[in-house]
Amino acid sequence: MDQQRLALHKLRNGLQSLMLVGAMAGLCGYLAWLIGGAFGAWLALVFVAVAYALNPAASPRLVMGLFRAEPIHPRSAPRLYAVLEALAERASLPAVPTLYYLPSRLMNAFTTGQRGNAAIAVSDGLLRSLDLRQLAGVLGHEMSHIAHDDTQVMAFADLTARVTGFLSLLGQALLIVNLPLILFSDYRLDWLPILLLLAAPTLSALVQLALSRNREYAADRNAAELTGDPEGLASALNRMEHYQGRVLERILLPGQRIPDPSLLRTHPPTKERIRRLLELRDKRLARGVPRLPMGWVELDPLSEFLERELGRPRWHRSGLWY
Repeated sequence: MDQQRLALHKLRNGLQSLMLVGAMAGLCGYLAWLIGGAFGAWLALVFVAVAYALNPAASPRLVMGLFRAEPIHPRSAPRLYAVLEALAERASLPAVPTLYYLPSRLMNAFTTGQRGNAAIAVSDGLLRSLDLRQLAGVLGHEMSHIAHDDTQVMAFADLTARVTGFLSLLGQALLIVNLPLILFSDYRLDWLPILLLLAAPTLSALVQLALSRNREYAADRNAAELTGDPEGLASALNRMEHYQGRVLERILLPGQRIPDPSLLRTHPPTKERIRRLLELRDKRLARGVPRLPMGWVELDPLSEFLERELGRPRWHRSGLWY
């Protein structure tokens, strides 16, 4: 592995995340100062810090229960848990995350919790569609989110964005209340702060989305480092992109869908993620990291477990799979 280049990339990525979080905090602080002066800015800062510190992390079991996810016992999927344990060891996690089965035919995976108490959910569609090598890449991606405390970073960003939105509404209300006084007096308005007051929620949301995309790129790269196999995750992303598209849209209007603007995405474009992963393979940045010895080209015998213990997810009138 090119350790110097990898360390440089991690440093640059960390600085980008720090700048984005700082931009959100600065915008929130400026609005507080605009409304309440120095006291208001310090009050907002203290409130965000205390709210973040006292905000109890939701139990992974509770979060998974909201999605009707069921825990997968290690005896039911031993090879998948072997991959999970190997990744947790390589990521230096204090505990192996609990694996949950998400009853959804969509190909999806997500994580919740903290380093010592985390859970990873994998959907029915994902388990049935990916082989073990591809699943290892996806699990490595989720493991990277846990190892680098991305859930905490995004929780702080979300809290800051909510406070910014509240301050913006408060400032607009005060502006409307004082509008007659402003119109019938000689007071000169400074339009720049007013425009910033109006645009603050949108700006904060855009920075939050940029932070999310940044963490996704970092998780992809760290997953390649954990598995020693950038192509495995790239293959999984390619398969997910192929099957996640709207079936009728592909049949009736091939190539007609207008892609979402980059600034409005929580995740980077899949093609760009795949390109970066394959670039890692081509530049041999993962050289020296052995692949996980789990039989990369074989399908993990999960289908029997899914049919025997869980069956296929069915549609409910509530709109949820169960």
